[in-house]
Amino acid sequence: MKKGLLLLGAIFTSILSFGQEAGELHMRVRATGVVPMEDAKIDVIGGNTAVTNNLIPEIDFTYYITKNIAAELILGTSKHEVVAVNTALGNLDLGRVMLLPPTVNVQYHFYPTKSLKPYLGAGINYTIFYDQGQGKGRNTAVTDVKYDNNIGFGFQLGFDYKINDKLYWNVDVKKLYLNTDVTVGAALDQQVYVPAKVDLNPWLISTGIGFKLF
Repeated sequence: MKKGLLLLGAIFTSILSFGQEAGELHMRVRATGVVPMEDAKIDVIGGNTAVTNNLIPEIDFTYYITKNIAAELILGTSKHEVVAVNTALGNLDLGRVMLLPPTVNVQYHFYPTKSLKPYLGAGINYTIFYDQGQGKGRNTAVTDVKYDNNIGFGFQLGFDYKINDKLYWNVDVKKLYLNTDVTVGAALDQQVYVPAKVDLNPWLISTGIGFKLF
C-alpha cells in the first residue's frame, strides 16, 4: 500500500513538473497573424468594407494568481488598409489605420502531461485607432476618415509545450470582437460626412517562445 502511494505521488509530481506557482511572472514573444472578419453598415452610400490582413510581433505578460488561474496582458499593434466596397460611389479607398488593442485575459491552465499545458481564456480590450492616413490607392471623393476608440471582448485557447525548466513553445488563437464608429468625409456635390458602423472581429493566430521572468 505504502509503495503504491509513493508511486502515485511520483507520477503526480512528474505530471505537475511543468506547473506554475502563484506569484510567477512569464513573458511570451510571438509572431501573430491578424485576420479581420469585417462587416459594416455605411449610411447614405451603402456598401461594405474590406480590411487587409497583417503579420505583427506581439508580446504578453502572464501573472499566475494560482497554479491554474492566470491574468495575461497582451500588447501589439497592427496596420491595415481599408476600402469601402460596393458603395453608391463605387469602391472608395479609406486609407490606412493603426490599431492598438491592449487586451487583458483571465486564463485557466490545465496540466494533462509533464510537457503540455493547454489553457482557455477570456477578457476585454480597449482598441485605440491612430495614425490614420492615405492608403495605397487614391480617391478624390474621400477627404478624411475618423475611427472612434472602443471597448471590445474576446476569447482564446492555446498551449505551452515545455522545452526546458524556463523555456517553452507557445501556440495561441484568439477571437476578438471589435467594432468602431467611423466617419467618412466625402466631397460629392458638397462636403458631406457619412457615418458607418464597422465590425472588425479579427482572428489572431500566434506562435512563439515563452519564458519565466521570476
